[in-house]
Amino acid sequence: MSVLRIVNRFLSNFDICLARRSMLYSWQTGDVVKVPKTSLPEGADEYLVTENPRLRELKARYMDFQSGASIAIVWTDEYVQSYDLQSFRGDNCYVWQTGDPNCAEINYCLTTFYVEKIDLLGVLEKSCEDGLFGVRTYTVGSRCVSRDLLDSALELNFLEKELSLSEIADLNILDIGAGYGRLAQRTENTFANLRKYICTDAVPESTFISEYHMQYRGLAGRVIVVPLDEIEKRLEEDDITLAVNIHSFSECSLDAIEWWISLVAAAGIPYFFIIPNASDHGGEKLALNSGEDFLYLLEKYGYKLLCKTPKYGDSMVQRYGVSPTYYYLFKRGE
Repeated sequence: MSVLRIVNRFLSNFDICLARRSMLYSWQTGDVVKVPKTSLPEGADEYLVTENPRLRELKARYMDFQSGASIAIVWTDEYVQSYDLQSFRGDNCYVWQTGDPNCAEINYCLTTFYVEKIDLLGVLEKSCEDGLFGVRTYTVGSRCVSRDLLDSALELNFLEKELSLSEIADLNILDIGAGYGRLAQRTENTFANLRKYICTDAVPESTFISEYHMQYRGLAGRVIVVPLDEIEKRLEEDDITLAVNIHSFSECSLDAIEWWISLVAAAGIPYFFIIPNASDHGGEKLALNSGEDFLYLLEKYGYKLLCKTPKYGDSMVQRYGVSPTYYYLFKRGE
């Protein structure tokens, strides 16, 4: 019996096993894989800076605007200022691409094959990945993918299955906590019937970045970025079918969540799609990062659970796919 086998027999009592480094993949050894610095579009290095007058204006306006949504739990000034504005699609607080569960290269490979199988909308074909602004990409077969693209394809196909979004004339969507507008971009690329996709966020840097990003993508016509202090008035003007909140409410205070839900209810928006952060592969409840349940707030404003389903329809993929969680779809009662 080899020395390694003897040692491992002893270590098994402590749930530990030794292996030769040569037998492991880089994602198992913890070796840091450097992401090449992607070139920025012309003018981005000058515009995407903290000293930009537009960003300063938004920060001042958000500071003056007092609402429940302004209470920061995770998205404090220190937290937001810890990342590079020019790499807003990078592995950071907007979209964790290596820090969430199952974010190694092999998990991306599995997830890509799964998405290709279920992508009846053709999101992967209609909205390719260009690798700009620091996003982490992987090449699977001949396809360049990112968590941004894969998550968007999964979410849009789920919503099409449940709500037949492609059949709704003049489709209007509200995205709360829209970040840099990743789902807005993929939705605009996918649905010809989209009339307006409204992005809003309680973080001024997010509004600043999404304004730039949507303008750069040429989506400023159907995608509208609305600052926090204008959102209530804006919702009085548009007949919105669906509100979405993806990985945002988990990082908010209960007061902030209630402020947003009350706003959505007052606007008469019939459907609410919510995705909590990945935790224990979805967990048993709709909760904050702290584990505190906020389902009761939706029920308080008349939203009943229409559907709760794993992010991945296959149990094995739900176990090993990138950032597994659960999808929650609500409908407001009459």
